[in-house]
Amino acid sequence: MTGLERFVEAKRAEIAGLERLGEDNLHPWKGGRPSFRGALENGGAGPLSVVAEYKRASPSRGVICETLEPEDVALQYAKAGAGAISVLTEERYFHGSLSYLFRMASAMQREGLAVPMLRKDFIFHPLQVAAALSTPASALLLIVRLTPDAGLLRELREQAEAGGMETVVEVFDARDVALARESGANIIQVNARDLASLAVDRRACLALAAACPPQEGELWIAASGMSCRSDLEEAAKAGFRAALVGSALMEHGRPGEALRALLGGEAAHAD
Repeated sequence: MTGLERFVEAKRAEIAGLERLGEDNLHPWKGGRPSFRGALENGGAGPLSVVAEYKRASPSRGVICETLEPEDVALQYAKAGAGAISVLTEERYFHGSLSYLFRMASAMQREGLAVPMLRKDFIFHPLQVAAALSTPASALLLIVRLTPDAGLLRELREQAEAGGMETVVEVFDARDVALARESGANIIQVNARDLASLAVDRRACLALAAACPPQEGELWIAASGMSCRSDLEEAAKAGFRAALVGSALMEHGRPGEALRALLGGEAAHAD
């Protein structure tokens, strides 16, 4: 079973639970959602905006850091210059939870901060989108390899956007880019990590941007493998407007300090 197949299997129980609950009991979030795209377009202290990730564990690394609470990390990231915050909500392999989104939003609100959050998970069912819409997240992740059908991708994207949430569509190769564009995606994330093997190839990520350059109206995010300012600079030169960084910020228990160092030019550990 590939990594992606394991992730899909892990979501079956969640979807079954949502089916029992019923969409009518998934109440849409009534509060504001800061613009995810707008925040990334505004840039930041580094060569491009950083989507800083709250990730407690991963299949490739095991436990990364479980001593930091989501509230603390949200405030550290916001104060260190994150353009947005990515929140892993998948429970089995990443030790995530939808509740983290509420906890982070409340913590930032108390401090007068408004950094948009991305729900990062393995989403391929309309009820999962409805569940995301019940949270204060500004955006959710859709993965082409998970839903390799432009029609379904479009339906899920339009469902999210109709509820006031933006969508980030993740790709891995040129075929994925074509499907993402066919679905109408305009925020495209290129993952340097192959979700089947979990291997990372940052050069392939940059090469894809050269082979299929971002089109007018598209905002591209480079994900995985970022470890120092020069990596951010290379991504910016390739046409990316933002980079998503996770393990490299979390692993030593000082995510705000690690983000500040990355934006300031110091090396971080590889994601």
